[in-house]
Amino acid sequence: MKFDKRKADLLAVTIRKNTLRTIASKGTGHVGGSLSIADTLAVLYGGVMNIDPKHPEKSDRDFIVLSKGHCGPAMYAALAAKGYFDENILDTLNQNHTILPSHTDRMKTPGVDVTTGSLGQGASLAAGVAFADKLNESVSYTYLILGDGELNEGQVWESALFAAHNHLSNLITFVDANGKQLDGTTDQVCSLGSIEKKFESFGYHVISVENGNDTGQIYRAVLEAKEEKDAPSVIVLHTLKGAGIQKYMDMDNCHSVPVNKEELQDFYCELDRQER
Repeated sequence: MKFDKRKADLLAVTIRKNTLRTIASKGTGHVGGSLSIADTLAVLYGGVMNIDPKHPEKSDRDFIVLSKGHCGPAMYAALAAKGYFDENILDTLNQNHTILPSHTDRMKTPGVDVTTGSLGQGASLAAGVAFADKLNESVSYTYLILGDGELNEGQVWESALFAAHNHLSNLITFVDANGKQLDGTTDQVCSLGSIEKKFESFGYHVISVENGNDTGQIYRAVLEAKEEKDAPSVIVLHTLKGAGIQKYMDMDNCHSVPVNKEELQDFYCELDRQER
């Protein structure tokens, strides 16, 4: 795998800018969780995944399953940055006849491998893809992105049992552990305890990333996961909801909030300062 941390950080900035632009075109959206996974997407799309924007459905590609499908704007931003479609399409989020629906849809958006949005179901779909690849003796990987609030869904744990039982070492799961969900903090809504210990008890190879918004730490975690040959791996990313934009990081809950077009230039400047 080719990885350049500087390029990954620049891509993360681009993803954040275009995520905000995308949501601002609608006026409101899932800002916090979209921004918190920008660095993970930058690592995956910045050299880790075997993909080809010119041939998005090539048979030997790696799959990415954004189970927290409401954070589609972040994936759309990454796909546009990689050339799957023109960046100007980002301004059509959730509008009539758009290819960018509110939740990711493989029938509409080039580069989206799996339709998601109903929380928990993406975990089962990703396990199914990985299992099919294993049966076909494919060398492809499936990358699954879950939200920590999404772990309240029982289906996640059913899929974890299946993945561990079938030794799906080609399935690498990321948990965006930003500590907040729609109705409050994860501790307030339904305390998860130790996410790491839970997955370990299900038979997963567990990797905890202290700074889940650091591309270098994320990349090293992926390398470690790929060394595991007998079990699925989970990378628990301890992230900041709204990462990159102080206004959203300071909010008690920025799960779904307005983004005004008038604010975009200030946000871009804030991100540019971080880039420098």
